[in-house]
Amino acid sequence: MLTATYILVSLSVEQASIRMSLLAFQKYMQVQLRQQSRLSLAQLQYTGDWLNRLYQGSYWRKVEMYLIPAIRQAAPHVDGLLDELNGLNHAALESINVVQQRAGAAIDHSELQAEQLCAAIDAFCAALLQRLEKEERELFALARKVIVGEAWFAIAYQFLAHDARAQEARRGKAQVLPFVLPAPLPAPLPASSGSAETLADGAASAPPAPAQPLRAQA
Repeated sequence: MLTATYILVSLSVEQASIRMSLLAFQKYMQVQLRQQSRLSLAQLQYTGDWLNRLYQGSYWRKVEMYLIPAIRQAAPHVDGLLDELNGLNHAALESINVVQQRAGAAIDHSELQAEQLCAAIDAFCAALLQRLEKEERELFALARKVIVGEAWFAIAYQFLAHDARAQEARRGKAQVLPFVLPAPLPAPLPASSGSAETLADGAASAPPAPAQPLRAQA
């Protein structure tokens, strides 16, 4: 059916955008962080903020919002695959929580090994990239089997409405994705610099404190 093909091609384009953003972020952070042995609070907050943005960008996809609900309605017995996909989301979310918790612990000026942060970033990206691959290889094939007739037209209508809302929203704010290379990360403050003026300057330049760790969404 042409409608089903249109929908799955549209989803593949969305998948490719998410994948490119994850890989660009991962490569950038590897280059920046693995040149350092210790990190500043600003770097931790920056990383946690981008992990959160990428996770939210992955969560509010058409696959999540429209295709998976249609599959659940058409075939309630396919919970096994959907549970696997959910598990990968939880794994990515746990990596965000690790970074945010360590950023909170760093407020007392303790330092974190860069290698640990790189490991959390790699785990986050690996979980979401594995989910994208599993969706394209298994979920899309399942959708072709269980979704039939008018249900595909209903999904197509939802896609058109979604795109219209997204276009309207872009007029008022910048898109989160794709990930764009930012300016170089701020270097950590020297350990010997403890004057009140230096600490005040560092606090003023740091981004806002990180939000509380996210809660996993089923």
